Amino acid sequence: MATPGLVPAAVRVTGPPNSNFLVGYPGISATLPRIEGKVELRPAAGISASMAISNVTIGLYRRETIHPHADSMLGNPLAAPRKEYQELVGKEMQLYHAGEGKFDIVLMMDLPFVLFIPYSRGGGGEVPPASIQLPSRMAETYYELVVSVQQQSAEIKKSAFPVPISRYDTLSTFGMYNSPETQERVSDHLVTLGLYLPRWSFGPTDDITVSIKLTPNPDWMSKARKVTIKMISVSIEEQITYNPGAVDSTTKINQLLTRKEKVGKKLPDQGYMTTIAMSYPSKDLRDSDGVLPRSKPAFPLCAVSGFTTSATLYKIEYFLMVKATMTSCRDISIRQRIIVIPFDHATCKNEMEAIEQAAVDAYPINMSNPMLPAQSIVRPGDHNAYHGLGLTFVGNERKLLIQ
Repeated sequence: MATPGLVPAAVRVTGPPNSNFLVGYPGISATLPRIEGKVELRPAAGISASMAISNVTIGLYRRETIHPHADSMLGNPLAAPRKEYQELVGKEMQLYHAGEGKFDIVLMMDLPFVLFIPYSRGGGGEVPPASIQLPSRMAETYYELVVSVQQQSAEIKKSAFPVPISRYDTLSTFGMYNSPETQERVSDHLVTLGLYLPRWSFGPTDDITVSIKLTPNPDWMSKARKVTIKMISVSIEEQITYNPGAVDSTTKINQLLTRKEKVGKKLPDQGYMTTIAMSYPSKDLRDSDGVLPRSKPAFPLCAVSGFTTSATLYKIEYFLMVKATMTSCRDISIRQRIIVIPFDHATCKNEMEAIEQAAVDAYPINMSNPMLPAQSIVRPGDHNAYHGLGLTFVGNERKLLIQ
């Protein structure tokens, strides 16, 4: 039974001063990516009413939804409805517990917290995928801080606060993505198509340079001389797999960009080599008036329509497709996997110094016992109890507190 004079609690989550909730760089274990802040409980009604608090917890939840037919203009009445999935990321943190069956009468509460985001190195758990929302909400992943508050014997009240999360382990400045990739394919034992890609991680407006070589088979030179190269094309494909690994798995392939080079000549004895350059497509974030819109609370602003990611309900991959069209020989094609990220190469370079500093700052932190600021709990009988609510008493009259 509720105690007379008590009101429900209003919940707010705030981050560190002049900073975001997210500290560190998800995907880079040395920076100990984490979410820091404090949960603030204030009376929901009445400036100085009291609250009865029994238990307060906080956790980070990942939510995913897919609807493969959401981009259809006509709609498909037989298509499956939107599918949803959610899970707790890491562990839930208990911020306050009054005891079994007990509660505490308070005026206000400030409860600091830190939630560590899992990372893959040393058994730190799987790195959660980045926040993303595809056009028409065909697929999306977003994160919410969920605060659970129990007041006396009442039902637990949950409040959700969106937190955008990006991944930084695929930056194009990392050495592993700057090692060249090569592939070869043979057609009719006559012609070999070779591909050389200097680096394979790209963001919006990044330059992509592909070196292509067609080489005749020296053992079949008489037939290889009859081969005519008609055209060489390079395209970037986006492959979205819904419900990967399931029986009802479906795949959609979108062609984002194509470059064609008309050749129209016989294959030389020494082979044919060419280089095709293009820029990875980006979308204009500004509206028709040139104004940058406010980003959605759960999703960071992104200059690409999608990027490489793997979630529970879907997977997004990107491929560089090289095709040589010929006569007197079957066409040859090579499909090379690439990594697409939401940051251009210049942004990746700028982030490197900040990542190094974040690793230095994270070094002294003990994950099993992080140092947190003291909790602030004000009860009605405390000295100057109403100061935390911005009030004071002058005689018997309540006034706003002026510091």
